[in-house]
Amino acid sequence: MSRCTTVSRGFDEPVSGTAATATTWLLLEQPGPWGAKALTSSHLDPVLGRALEAAADGTGVRIALIRRPGRHADPGTPPLRHVYAAHTVPGRIWLQSATTRDPHRLLDLDFAALGAGDHRSFGTALGGRPHDGDPLALVCTNGKRDRCCALLGRPLAAELAASGVEGVWEVTHLGGHRFAPTVLVLPYGYAYGRAEAHTVKEALHHARDGRVLVEGCRGSTAWERPGQAAELAVRSMTDEYAAGVLSVVRTVGSAPRWEVTVAHADGRGWRVTVAQAAGLPPRPESCGAAVLGTPGRMDVVEIRELRTTTLAS
Repeated sequence: MSRCTTVSRGFDEPVSGTAATATTWLLLEQPGPWGAKALTSSHLDPVLGRALEAAADGTGVRIALIRRPGRHADPGTPPLRHVYAAHTVPGRIWLQSATTRDPHRLLDLDFAALGAGDHRSFGTALGGRPHDGDPLALVCTNGKRDRCCALLGRPLAAELAASGVEGVWEVTHLGGHRFAPTVLVLPYGYAYGRAEAHTVKEALHHARDGRVLVEGCRGSTAWERPGQAAELAVRSMTDEYAAGVLSVVRTVGSAPRWEVTVAHADGRGWRVTVAQAAGLPPRPESCGAAVLGTPGRMDVVEIRELRTTTLAS
């Protein structure tokens, strides 16, 4: 039986505009096996997992579990866990790191403030500080959600770690199983699909230099899907690869058509028309799907550069 990634590749399904949406990512180290809903089906206290889900709901914060690449037999409770928080909205991009012996301390975080880009509670609750290491590469490997993530993601994470790439973690869920291996690069929050080791290395190299790799990019998780597609299209058209200089400042419309305004930090702006089309013929959107679907794709129809006065109106 064909895997969902094989079918997606066969139809040459575009990856642009397919990233998950989160203004802020909160990552907690949790070794051992993960279930389909890892916050409540792993070796993390499920009561804590449910409380964290409730605390993050509606705040723009997306919580995921991470672990080092490798074998995942039960190692017991880790004495010290890594915790990361990253805000991905341009103008206020940051990545903070901390360690904790008690993951219940995450409940002391101000989730609404984190989602809005305020990291102060991360420092107060966990002693967090600005991350001074390499950018992070989070590879989705949770086979309990979709077997493609394990079959394709785990070898990629292992290859990256074995080749000495710093900042590589396995992560529970990034969405878009059919684009596996899927990878999220922090601090800037750009997601990649059908990733290969050389692509991830190049994306990390770009991130170290404050730049964005557009090839294979699904979009910035700071924006909704039409905005992701619009921003990437502007980058490609203008050869603008500096991170943090483009913002989606306005989205007007609803499915299947939007007018997205993308602004540059230097004052330039563009109006991007994005249309949603159904992915035909019907296909499995994940390996576990019992019903065939027609996943929506984001097609950029037109890009118009705006005058500064138009952008401000």
